[in-house]
Amino acid sequence: MPDDLYWDDTLLWSERQAGLLRRLAAGERVNDVDWEHVIEEIEDVGKTELRACTSLLLRAIGHLLKLRGWPGHLANEHWRAEALVFLRDAALAFSPSMGRKIDLDDLYRLAVEDVRSITVDTKPPAGLPDLCPFTLGDLLARKLNLDDLLAKLQPPAD
Repeated sequence: MPDDLYWDDTLLWSERQAGLLRRLAAGERVNDVDWEHVIEEIEDVGKTELRACTSLLLRAIGHLLKLRGWPGHLANEHWRAEALVFLRDAALAFSPSMGRKIDLDDLYRLAVEDVRSITVDTKPPAGLPDLCPFTLGDLLARKLNLDDLLAKLQPPAD
C-alpha cells in the first residue's frame, strides 16, 4: 500500500484500513495496517467530537449573553431560537467523558469577550456577569428552559 495514500485519498485509505482491521479481527494475519495513522485517527475522532460539543456550547452561551446584553432587541427571538438549537445539538453531541474535558469557565470567558467586542445599534452589551453562572447540567438539561438560563445571568436581587 503506498505510504502517500493517507495524504492523497483519506477516504480510500480509511476504507482499506477498515478492511484490514476487519480481517485482523477475524484472525487473519495482515501486515499492511498503517498503525501510526490508524492510532492518530482514532484519537482525532474523540478530539473532533469534543471540539464540536464545545463549539456548540460556546455559540449557545454567546447567544444567551446577547439576550442579556441587549434585552428587548428585535433580534431576541432569533438569538433565543439559535441558543436553543445550539444547546440541543450540544446535548446530543455530549458524552459523559467530555464532562472532565470541558472547561465551562473558559468557554464562558471566551463568549463574554466575544460579545463585549461587538455593539448592537451602537450600544455595548449591558451587565454581563464576569463569572460563569451555569453548570454543564444547566446547559445540557433534557428539559431546557431558556428563561431559567437567562435568569442565571441576572444580577442578584438586593
